[in-house]
Amino acid sequence: MTLNSNKLTKLVLLCLGFALPISPAAQMASSSLKRWLRPEVYPLFASVGVAVGICGMQLTRNITGNPDVRVTKEKRGAGVLDNFAEGQKYKDHGVRKYVLTKKPEIMPSVNHFFSKPE
Repeated sequence: MTLNSNKLTKLVLLCLGFALPISPAAQMASSSLKRWLRPEVYPLFASVGVAVGICGMQLTRNITGNPDVRVTKEKRGAGVLDNFAEGQKYKDHGVRKYVLTKKPEIMPSVNHFFSKPE
């Protein structure tokens, strides 16, 4: 008589007195984990994680640095401010300065190939 590891585990737990009935909710959670935690789904988790990270970064940037967003009650009482210099500083952040120095091409080699045939 051969026992596989699953039956052996159940037998050991039963002998030690740890045999508890598995609830339908636990069985459903187990099947959900088996459905979603597969290697095919890892890229989906990664892309959703990156998207959530970008949204969180932008939210934090807006709350902490945007001159138009006022979280404290004292700053909200100031009303509309004409702070052009502060708004310009917020608008011209590091990523924008970097992008403005580059040519507006996504694939320069492909653009060059089709625009200048030799």
